Amino acid sequence: MRLAGHGLRCVRGGREVFAGLDFAAGSGEALAVMGRNGSGKTSLLRLIAGLLVPAGGTIALGGGDGELTLPEQCHYLGHRDALKPALSVAENLAFWADFLGGERFESTESLAKVGLDHATHLPAAFLSAGQRRRLSLARLLTVRRPVWLLDEPTTALDVAGQDMFGGLMREHLTHGGMIIAATHAPLGIEARELRIGGMA
Repeated sequence: MRLAGHGLRCVRGGREVFAGLDFAAGSGEALAVMGRNGSGKTSLLRLIAGLLVPAGGTIALGGGDGELTLPEQCHYLGHRDALKPALSVAENLAFWADFLGGERFESTESLAKVGLDHATHLPAAFLSAGQRRRLSLARLLTVRRPVWLLDEPTTALDVAGQDMFGGLMREHLTHGGMIIAATHAPLGIEARELRIGGMA
């Protein structure tokens, strides 16, 4: 499996964020997208996820599931945690599993892997910032998709949480997945760097 972008151009709000951008990642590889604030790191992830339309260039996934679109083979984890405060931890995870569809794995096991199995029935509104991040990470495990698009994934995680997530990322890569992460900080795993310069 190989994901590649060629000659990508991104325009937002009438301003060019970046142009002529190339990238590539294969199975078992992690790509750390780095650059200053406003350089287009998040925009690149959103282009791959199908949430933005490129103003030029192409993005293609080779060797994936031919019956699914690229966005259907991606997990996009934004820098904000998409949770419903009134729902419990388990209910939030069930919502995302139903919404995303596809093959579903045991949610209790996913919550245990991120250290939230003790908080299954707790409303998300009561979670700390780090716990909310852990719940968002559990979504990656409950519905398996080969491409993880991560925007500042270690935000709000303490040292133990970062170590935990590093292990989850390594496991994902070992099983042939790929990771493209926008980050200002080290991911805690081996990753090639893609630096974006941009104006926006």
